Amino acid sequence: MKKQDLAALAAVAALYAALHFLGVGCPIKAVTGVSCAGCGMTRAWMEVLAGNWAAAFAYHPLFWVVPLGVLVFLLRKKLPRRLVTVLAWTAGAAFLAVYAVRMADPADSVVVFAPETGLLHHILRLLPFRK
Repeated sequence: MKKQDLAALAAVAALYAALHFLGVGCPIKAVTGVSCAGCGMTRAWMEVLAGNWAAAFAYHPLFWVVPLGVLVFLLRKKLPRRLVTVLAWTAGAAFLAVYAVRMADPADSVVVFAPETGLLHHILRLLPFRK
């Protein structure tokens, strides 16, 4: 594994740790008010660590894809390029499908569409062209 790979993984981990301690769950949701396709992932992994697999699947049914993705990322130079591409596109399609289903379900309390709560909405309200 290259130093750049380790540095990238460490930077992502540090960013998420900093956001957690600052009380910001998802930066996309904080800015836009709209949940991202990975919404619920951190809570799902917290449930896995607590041994509560059912709750983990409820928070995000694709939480188990993350370690596989990290493994593929780390081994990408040793795996056939076509396999890495197919796996990446398959994971992306799965995340988008789950996201679409969850956004369409009004009973889903994890994924929300509330742009009026986002930082961007509040900033736009301060602009002078608003009546």
